Amino acid sequence: MLNTKKFGDIAFRDKDFKNAIEYYSKLVAMMSIPSATVFARRSLSYLMNGQPELALRDAMQAQVCMTEWPTAFYLQALALSKLGMETDAQDMLNDGAAFEAKKQNSWRG
Repeated sequence: MLNTKKFGDIAFRDKDFKNAIEYYSKLVAMMSIPSATVFARRSLSYLMNGQPELALRDAMQAQVCMTEWPTAFYLQALALSKLGMETDAQDMLNDGAAFEAKKQNSWRG
């Protein structure tokens, strides 16, 4: 399982999104506990491969894993924008920004 993640991460880093999707898909099938970062990376890979529907699905899965993770909202916004759903995309951007501001404020004290 670790090698599958490693190969997926290498493909992702090298912008080989087709292979990143393949490795991350294998990893998702093997995982007993879902990983927000794996779903987020596969989501971005789908976006870069021109598959916004699948990107949206994975971005939503990332949000299920980490309900207040701004990255999951930003990925959903990108996918929704690619699907022509501008109002929904703007809502996701606003939600992501709100969670990011909340996180920033909690760090300050």
